[in-house]
Amino acid sequence: MAYPAAVDSWLRPSTQAPGIAALQRALLWAVGAGGAIVYIEPSPYEFATLAAIVVFFATGLRMRLAFLPLLLLLFLINIGYTISAVHLMDKTQIVNWIMTSWYMAVTVIFFALVFSEDTEARLDLMRRGLIVGAVIASVAGVAGYFHLVPGEHDVLTLYGRARGTFKDPNVLSAFLILPALFVLQSVVTDRFGKAFRSAIALGIISLAVLLAFSRAAWGQFVLTSAFMLVLMFLTSPSGKQRSRLVLTAVIAAAAIALLLAVLLSLDSVESLFKERASFDQSYDGGRFGRFGRHILGFQMALEQPLGIGPLQFTRFFPEDTHNSYLNAFMSGGWISGISYPVLIFTTVTLGFRYIFVRVPWQRTYLAVFAAFLGTVGESFIIDTDHWRHFWLMLGMMWGMFAATHQYRADLRDTPAQPARREGHLRG
Repeated sequence: MAYPAAVDSWLRPSTQAPGIAALQRALLWAVGAGGAIVYIEPSPYEFATLAAIVVFFATGLRMRLAFLPLLLLLFLINIGYTISAVHLMDKTQIVNWIMTSWYMAVTVIFFALVFSEDTEARLDLMRRGLIVGAVIASVAGVAGYFHLVPGEHDVLTLYGRARGTFKDPNVLSAFLILPALFVLQSVVTDRFGKAFRSAIALGIISLAVLLAFSRAAWGQFVLTSAFMLVLMFLTSPSGKQRSRLVLTAVIAAAAIALLLAVLLSLDSVESLFKERASFDQSYDGGRFGRFGRHILGFQMALEQPLGIGPLQFTRFFPEDTHNSYLNAFMSGGWISGISYPVLIFTTVTLGFRYIFVRVPWQRTYLAVFAAFLGTVGESFIIDTDHWRHFWLMLGMMWGMFAATHQYRADLRDTPAQPARREGHLRG
């Protein structure tokens, strides 16, 4: 499925009064920061997002033709879920699951619309909010792990793993990946003062990722960081910037390795690290282990065109699907099972298409795309269906697709401007 070429005059940048624009950007900062506190529901993220939706639509945000494919796929995914759950609607848990899925779809459309206009400024405020939220969540997780908050160890940890302001260590560490990439970018590109502050933030976030003891997050952190740095190297406009990027990346990697070595000198950290780092986990192997369930589940999916309904997989198997693509088939039948991967891998395909397009927000784009791609891969071994930050990144990606398309169109329509804009980008 191709991105429509018909991104036309509907996609012109909006002009807002300075006060309204400042309010909109502040709300985006609040959404980013609020995404770090999800131990309670509804969380600050929900309140901030709802407020942002009301304010943005009240001040001129409108649906755009470019997002019809996105809207259609999200509708098909959720209509599949709803059809499969019809016979289960007497259960509150199922109703809540369905409502959450529809809500996540709404946020995707909203964020796509938001970031298709005033893109650079809005992305910057969201980036800053996410970093602040990540530091807060990381500090909470680290403090809980090392018993630095009296009486709160059991609240801030789970099974000896840091979870901070999240319910699950796996979700905490997954949320931290994108902010970690943002601060890593600052470390390798910004001036010394800002880079130094970012290095401190990166150390705190990296420590929290490690102490969450999520194997998937460890791998995702390493791979997405490497992938993003390679893209930054390839898209860097000068040899001097490439040299600095390589040098600072090596220093950052050495510092993180030193931090890991120091932590592994602690007996409590070393024992749990060895346990979690092992690939020989009892819940992964065997006929009904994680990967065995994947095979059996997909076999079942072929025989269940309407699926079995949300949260029903454990009626047949010892644990959940731990695979978002399988869960789409199980929870929504063939409609959701086909539409969900089409949406995700269409986004990935488009993401590669825009990597080398030089726009003012290219650096942010590379971080978001790397983190999104990492979560797409992680979705093969864990359920990411209701991760707020995953749907946020999806909306951000589509918003940047539309904005980039319009930016290029504007350059073609105004021959006198490209030289000035290119000079601005090089600066």
